Amino acid sequence: MSDLFWLSDAQMARLEPFFPKSHGKPRVDDRRVLSGIIFINRNGLRWRDAPVGYGPHKTLYNRWK
Repeated sequence: MSDLFWLSDAQMARLEPFFPKSHGKPRVDDRRVLSGIIFINRNGLRWRDAPVGYGPHKTLYNRWK
């Protein structure tokens, strides 16, 4: 079992209307990125310490910013 935090389907459905539409280049998986941002903030980690399961730390930071 993974110790990573993941948003549920119900939580994603509530957030879905707030995501920007993709224009040309496909967007990175929003569930993965948002779950990673929440994980970082809950645990007080640096962006570069994000688990690999959430993708590149630069993507997490840029989406948070």
